Amino acid sequence: MLVRDAMSTVILTVGPAHTLRQAAALMSARRIGAAVVLDPDAGGIGILTERDILNSIGLGQNPDTERTHAHTTTDVVFAAPTWTLEQAARAMAHGGFRHLVVLDRGEVAGIVSVRDIIRCWAPAREPAAAL
Repeated sequence: MLVRDAMSTVILTVGPAHTLRQAAALMSARRIGAAVVLDPDAGGIGILTERDILNSIGLGQNPDTERTHAHTTTDVVFAAPTWTLEQAARAMAHGGFRHLVVLDRGEVAGIVSVRDIIRCWAPAREPAAAL
């Protein structure tokens, strides 16, 4: 199975000036763990994850004043839609992260998460057996 079969194509994008609270509210409303940060002034495409927000709050920073640009990962590892899920999982394990931005011809095509990969590899949950 390929990344294109597992990735989410509905992508939350935020700008570098969004506050962490704004980003967190958008992520929470969509029940996702990462947002793509588009910042043409800082090199283009970054990613902000729930862990980035948690780390900031854990340091006592104010989510109403902290901006996404200060917490965005900019050395992003990108996946191609033609990668296998094994390649994506290997990249995640090697890099210690749970999301990959998927690029197709230089454009953001989606995000694939560990959860997306697990959904493809694990059978659907069956109803609990009656006792």
